[in-house]
Amino acid sequence: MTEGDARARAEDVARAAYGKLIAMLASRTGDIIAAEDALADAFVAALKTWPDRGIPDKPEAWLLTVAKHRRIDQARRDARLVITDEADQMADAQAPEPEQTPLDDRLKLLFVCAHPALDERVRTPLMLQTVLGLDADQIARAFLINPATTAQRLVRAKKKIKSAGIPFIVPEPDAYPQRMDAVLEAVYGAYSVDWLGRDSDLSHEAFFLSNILAELAPENPETLGLTALIGFIEARREARLHDGVLVPVPEQDVTLWDKRLIERSVSVLTQASLRRPAASVPGRFQLEAAIQAVHAARSVTNKTDWRALSQLYQGLMHAYPSIGGAVGRAAVVAEDAGPAEGLKMLDLIDFDGLERYQPYHAVRAQCFSKLGRIADAAEAYAKAVSLCSDRPSQRWLEQKIAGLRKKSS
Repeated sequence: MTEGDARARAEDVARAAYGKLIAMLASRTGDIIAAEDALADAFVAALKTWPDRGIPDKPEAWLLTVAKHRRIDQARRDARLVITDEADQMADAQAPEPEQTPLDDRLKLLFVCAHPALDERVRTPLMLQTVLGLDADQIARAFLINPATTAQRLVRAKKKIKSAGIPFIVPEPDAYPQRMDAVLEAVYGAYSVDWLGRDSDLSHEAFFLSNILAELAPENPETLGLTALIGFIEARREARLHDGVLVPVPEQDVTLWDKRLIERSVSVLTQASLRRPAASVPGRFQLEAAIQAVHAARSVTNKTDWRALSQLYQGLMHAYPSIGGAVGRAAVVAEDAGPAEGLKMLDLIDFDGLERYQPYHAVRAQCFSKLGRIADAAEAYAKAVSLCSDRPSQRWLEQKIAGLRKKSS
């Protein structure tokens, strides 16, 4: 095996199991930074040994064992840490496979990262990095913030977890309200990063965690709302790409949608509405799930109810304004009331980072194209391409530009 093959395999394992391994290491010591350092050393060891010795039968267990040895070495060098019998047992060569370890380790780390003692701004990014394995650059792109600022906040938060002695436990249910919102945001953030399925382990992990959270807090309508929301989107997995090109939801082949998953998501969303206090406003994830439910109904009605979508987006923006909601609302208004009205909605958006938000330019381009403003549409599509971070969307945008050239020729 070449060093390149070993590196690629180590990277594959890292993406698939990073959160599990960090959770297992950190939950026993309360030190996330030390766990990350130990795991990094294990990956370096893999790059040195795998090319000559071959990939182990159980690569995740191999990495975990090496990381645990590194962690013990770190502890022995640090007089402030006490070596216990449990710590020595961590170096057991017969380490369990991460898949066989309790889910509690990941749940503990999620709730630790959502602890009220931590800066509110860093809780969701911290979960995305430590539990779900996203790097600072990916997180910065998701939140439209500076990568250096993101990295600094993450380091400070990890140090505080250790210095404050925040316990690695799944809290009692009465503590959920203080922490659950950030946990749900992180799980949805992870799914959103991988919604195209480029790293299916991440999107599957996020969907899995959303279901576990719904089981953990079944009386919380937002946990159910998130499960339904991701379920609706996941149901379209087989239809969202064609020959490597993005297929927008209104153009997807509904026969490729997973109807059983849609039915389950409808049922979960209904349960969420029944658990919501009377006369209260639905939560953000419930509203977004309702939007996806309207799209899903096309598999039965063969048409999209744009007016219903427009009303739902209006409610979402009234209660939970966001740049994504604002652009989504403009796109729906353009379909319901016409592209000129959609452009008016786009012109009213006032959020930081709007010029760097790729969907804004893509929707603007579509509106221009429908109005016959070819030059404006081409310029907006070009801007969207320059901001695109995934190849399927980029190829779709490039197809739109090619179509405009045909119109103008």
